[in-house]
Amino acid sequence: MATARPIRCDRIWRNARLATLATAAPGLGTVEDGLIAAAQGRILYAGPAREAPAFDAAETVDCAGRWITPGLIDCHTHIVHAGDRAHEFELRLAGASYEEIARAGGGIVSTMKATRAASEADLIAAALPRVDALIAEGVTTIEVKSGYGLTADSEARMLRAARRIGSARDIRISTSFLGAHAVPPEYAGDADGYIDAVIAMLPAIAAEGLADAVDAYCETIGFTPAQVERLFAAAARHGLPVKLHAEQLSDQGGAALAARHGALSADHLEHLDPAGVKAMARSGTVAVLLPGAYYFMRETTLPPIDLMRRHGVAMAVATDCNPGTSPLTSLLLAMNMAATEFRLTVDECLAGVTRNAARALGLADETGTLEPGKACDLAIWNIERPAELVYRMGCNPLHARVRAGR
Repeated sequence: MATARPIRCDRIWRNARLATLATAAPGLGTVEDGLIAAAQGRILYAGPAREAPAFDAAETVDCAGRWITPGLIDCHTHIVHAGDRAHEFELRLAGASYEEIARAGGGIVSTMKATRAASEADLIAAALPRVDALIAEGVTTIEVKSGYGLTADSEARMLRAARRIGSARDIRISTSFLGAHAVPPEYAGDADGYIDAVIAMLPAIAAEGLADAVDAYCETIGFTPAQVERLFAAAARHGLPVKLHAEQLSDQGGAALAARHGALSADHLEHLDPAGVKAMARSGTVAVLLPGAYYFMRETTLPPIDLMRRHGVAMAVATDCNPGTSPLTSLLLAMNMAATEFRLTVDECLAGVTRNAARALGLADETGTLEPGKACDLAIWNIERPAELVYRMGCNPLHARVRAGR
C-alpha cells in the first residue's frame, strides 16, 4: 500500500502548547503538545502533534514549550484622531463630569476641531504609535472608528487614514463609520438635521469601500433611538452591518434597538436592562465590554455580566482607545481590568479578545481561533499558563507575533 505524500506547507510551529479557542472545544481549547501548520497565510492544521498528518515544511519553528493563542483582536477603538484631552482629565480630577465637559464644548467636539484641521498624513502619523503599542502585545486585528470629523470630508479622511494604516503596518484593519458620534456645532439644536447629513454621507463612503460597518452613539448627549433607527435603515440600504454605543451613561433601549437590526455588537452596556440582554441573546449581537472607559471615568454601575452569562450573550473585551475617556493602548491591561472590575474569568477574557472579538467585527470565519481555514494570525507567549495574560499588569510576555503566516 502506497504511503501518503507529506502535505506541502510554508511553515510549522511545533513543540507548542495551544489555546485554540475553537468554538466546539471546551474552555480555551487547550492542547499540551501542539502543532500548527500553515500555507499561503492560512492554517492547515492546529492540534495535537501526534494526530497531525505528515507535512513537508519550508520552515519549522521550535516553540520550546511556549503557549500560542490566536492573534489578539481589539474590536473597539477610536485610534485615529488628532490632539489629546489631557486638560479635560485635569477637569475631571477637579470634579467635573464627562457630561458637563461635553456640554461646555469639550469632549468629542474638542477632538473634532483638532481632527478637522489634520491632514490624512497627520492622522496616520499620530495613530501609528498607538497602533504599534497594540502590535507589540500580539494584536493582529484592530477596529478603527471615524467620528471626530463630523463632516463628509473629514469623516472620509479619517476612514482613509485607517485603511492606510493597514498598509503602513502588517495588521488587519476593520473600519466603522461613526458619523453619528456627536452633534457638531454647526447643527447645534438640530440633531435630526445632522442625522440627515450623516445619512447623506453614506453613499460616497459605501461606494469608496471606506467602511465595514456603521456605528452610532445612542445616549442623552448623543442621539435618540429614533434617530439611530433612521441611520440603521439607511445603512441596510447600502448593505452595511451596524453596531452601537449603547447604555453607557443611561438606559436608552439602545441594545434592544441594535438587536432588532441584527447588529454585530452593542458596546459599553453599563446600564443594560434585562430586555436588552434577552434581545441580544436572540439576535446573536456581541456585548463589547470597555473596562478602560469604566475605569477612566470612575463609573460605579457595572454591566450585567451574570445576566449576560445566563442568557448566553457572547462578551468581547476592547480598549476603546480614544483621547477623552479611555486613552488605553494595552489590550492585555484591558483584560486585567475586565477581570478585576467586571469579574470576567480568564477564559472569558481570552475569548473576549479573540473568538468573540472576531464575531463583533463580522470576522468569525476569518480569524479569532486556531482552526484550519482561518488566517494564520498567532501570538506566541513566554508564559507558563494562559492566566498570566490576564493576571499581570504592565508586563508584556509576547515572544513573537505572526500575521497571515509571516
